[in-house]
Amino acid sequence: MARRKYQKRSPWSMIIMAIIAILVCAAMLFGNTFMAKAQNRPTPEEATIVKAGEKAPAFEVQMFDGSTVKLADLKGKVVLLNFWATWCPPCRAELARVEKDIIEKFKGQDFVFLPVSRGEKRETVAAFRDKMGYTFPMGLDTDGRVYAEYAKTYIPRNFLIGKNGKVVKASVGYDEAEFAELIKLIEEQLKK
Repeated sequence: MARRKYQKRSPWSMIIMAIIAILVCAAMLFGNTFMAKAQNRPTPEEATIVKAGEKAPAFEVQMFDGSTVKLADLKGKVVLLNFWATWCPPCRAELARVEKDIIEKFKGQDFVFLPVSRGEKRETVAAFRDKMGYTFPMGLDTDGRVYAEYAKTYIPRNFLIGKNGKVVKASVGYDEAEFAELIKLIEEQLKK
């Protein structure tokens, strides 16, 4: 069997690889906005229906345990409404921190963490819960109806709703800084 000899790369292939690397870095730096424009999709801001300062749209969501939660019943509490999906890596990263950094931290206070699975069947969410060992309450928005009141696309999404029923913060995606900001905002809202 003949062995292939190592071939040197041409200067042009090196230039093309450098250009590709620059484009990948630019896409990462400019995030969702750059990619949205490249794919002719709305930016995260354009896809957000409910903005900070606006009244949170009323909804009713079936919970994983079969109960129902209405936003109106949570008036007077600070609510972190989180839209997520089992297939979404940033959603999974965010949910991994929730129990310790949000649920436990604000336990016993006028606060509700309300994660709502967007567009997935109960069986899919059940398998994910079992795999991850999650026991905290989760909502099921199997038809995306609740999500459609708040946004057009992109997850994870967080809507921090104040005791007065108005959105304090609407965010898209997950990163450490955004998560830390949400925790600070929850603390501030609970003092009001």
